Amino acid sequence: MEAYICRTCGVQQAESEGPPSHCPICDDERQYVPRGGQRWVTLTALRGEGHRTELRELEPGLTGIGADPPVGIGQRALLVQTPAGNFLWDCFGFIDDEGIAAVQARGGLQGIAMSHPHFYGVCVEWSRAFGDAPIYIPTADRQWVMRPDPAVKNWNGVVEPLAGLTLIQSGGHFEGSAVLHWARGAAGDGATGVITAAFTNAFKAQAKALTVETVHPFASGDAHGLILFFVVVATLISTLASQAILFATGKAVMDGKL
Repeated sequence: MEAYICRTCGVQQAESEGPPSHCPICDDERQYVPRGGQRWVTLTALRGEGHRTELRELEPGLTGIGADPPVGIGQRALLVQTPAGNFLWDCFGFIDDEGIAAVQARGGLQGIAMSHPHFYGVCVEWSRAFGDAPIYIPTADRQWVMRPDPAVKNWNGVVEPLAGLTLIQSGGHFEGSAVLHWARGAAGDGATGVITAAFTNAFKAQAKALTVETVHPFASGDAHGLILFFVVVATLISTLASQAILFATGKAVMDGKL
């Protein structure tokens, strides 16, 4: 039997005699089914088509990993290297011997977690390649695990998979959407510090504590990183502007002006 991979989203399904009838990830309103219908592929076929694992050194202790040509929606993973071991943040729909060897040369893999189901990819394959490394899936998103495996560990709220790394269930795109806090990452990044301080203060105003460290998904000079920066800034500005308008309106009502 084969564990088929959805060509559209890149998420691997449970083993079956033939291609699945549908992909629950793509059927969901947050993804899509292409006009031509669902299409499936295997890892063997992808390798035969010339796909390979590509690694990019992003900063000390941080390596981007993806498929070239891209698989699915072009997801990428981040290998975070810490004194306590290596952790794979997010996943994608491909794996090969060269990629396994490259990660092994960097110290192997002690755990895997993803931000949300669109990044589940072939996480079971990566887990098995490294001695059944644990795969951390929020309980709220366990219905989106398309390939069940004993390595999957459900969690809620906040959990520390390795010393210096903290998974935080923030919610968002999916109920179980999460972020990974890397205590020693992005050191000395001034722009990150400004944005982090603003969001931390916003949470503080709600009597909540939030420690944030940003892990950059793209190398310096990559246009995607610049776009991401401005999207975050625009979101922050619009949020603060909305709060200011609501405050002003509320004050006017209290003063009897409206």
